Amino acid sequence: MGIPLLTTVPSGPSTVATVLEVDVLGFGISETAFAAVGAIVILVLIGLSAFFSSSEIAMFSLASHRLDKLVDDGKPGAEMVKRLKDDPHRLLVTILVGNNLVNIAMTSISTGLLALYVSQGQAVAISTFGITALVLLFGESAPKSYAVENTESWALSIARPLKLAEYVLLPLIVVFDYLTRQINRITGGGSAIETSYVTRDEIQGMIETGEREGVIEEDEREMLQRIFRFNNTIAKEVMTPRLDVTAIDAESTVEEAIETCVQSGHARIPIYEGSLDNVIGVVHIRDLVRDLNYGETANLGLEDLIQPTLHVPESKNVDDLLREMRADRLRIAIVIDEFGTTEGIVSVEDMIEEIVGEILEGGEDEPIELVDDDTLVAQGEVNIDAVNEALDIDLPEGEEFETIAGFVFNRAGRLVEAGETLSYDGVEITVESVENTRITAARVHRLSDAGAEATATGEAEADGGAGETD
Repeated sequence: MGIPLLTTVPSGPSTVATVLEVDVLGFGISETAFAAVGAIVILVLIGLSAFFSSSEIAMFSLASHRLDKLVDDGKPGAEMVKRLKDDPHRLLVTILVGNNLVNIAMTSISTGLLALYVSQGQAVAISTFGITALVLLFGESAPKSYAVENTESWALSIARPLKLAEYVLLPLIVVFDYLTRQINRITGGGSAIETSYVTRDEIQGMIETGEREGVIEEDEREMLQRIFRFNNTIAKEVMTPRLDVTAIDAESTVEEAIETCVQSGHARIPIYEGSLDNVIGVVHIRDLVRDLNYGETANLGLEDLIQPTLHVPESKNVDDLLREMRADRLRIAIVIDEFGTTEGIVSVEDMIEEIVGEILEGGEDEPIELVDDDTLVAQGEVNIDAVNEALDIDLPEGEEFETIAGFVFNRAGRLVEAGETLSYDGVEITVESVENTRITAARVHRLSDAGAEATATGEAEADGGAGETD
């Protein structure tokens, strides 16, 4: 018996309801039930979109050092997070494949549902804008904000579900992982996610931000920044210059050596033969006094108490030098120039001061004395970096000088006298005191914007006048 192809629907009030219940889809499901199931599926997909979006933020915001700490503490899920992050490229592909699949599925399902009630064009337009709004709000903004505020706890919570998603989507992930790597290889693109996302500049920026936010004190910030500069510092920048070195001849007596140590206030002093360019070692006042008062061997000379020391070039990195001196248990090294001439000496204390700041003894004066927010008085041997940091200015260093005295001599091009003033880029430097030919103190003043402009104008006019005279 054949099935009629056309059925007459009786007219009447129940006609519309009867049509809505007709099995238009051929699956034994009414149109209303189908719409309800579709809406539930869309809600589930929005939840999955939120899951993948928040996973990306949580996984890639969790610092490696913090993850290692969580693993060491045995936090549940930490090992799984570490395994996922061991291959960040694969992890990113997993998240992106899952996120795009659910978002595209949402758009397709919503378009199909709306097509039951409106025209095809209207369904596409409404679905596009409606799903976009839902995804932005509930699938992107809200979950990512939550992940940012709860990075660690959320990363630990979603690690296992994310690994499950990787297993479910494995065929797609393998294909897109391979294709992405090939495209990167062809285009020469690097995988930035596979390298450290923290640089020295970023860490220094975080230190400054920490000070502004009140998390780090000013003295802590200064010490941390000095640590970063330490690796780029050379022996010439931290040494005690030859002019300030106290040393004695190897032919001196033990008594003379003790007297020199006491008068200079130094526990260790270099010993030279002939001149300071031929330093043969150092002696410690402890050994001198012990030998003088408690020596068991008669007529023990100064040369018998000399301890060996290092001779290093002025370009020696202080980080490497400190490591060598610690290994050899030395406290003083001799700094020489390219001709083998003694430039000065560098001690362990000199290098430590580069990190912790100046260590003053007895009646020593502060190397930098702040007069006000825009003015300071610095000793001539103070490094230019310290002056720049104290006043937030930018005086340059040169190959020939690192100190404020060297800067003044370089700019003047001659010997200067106390009271002379020179200007540079909004900064006024006045020589406070001079001993013989050496600048011992200088006053540095940061000019206001108006003062700096007037100074620059005066310098330009002076240069122009000089040109006309020539």
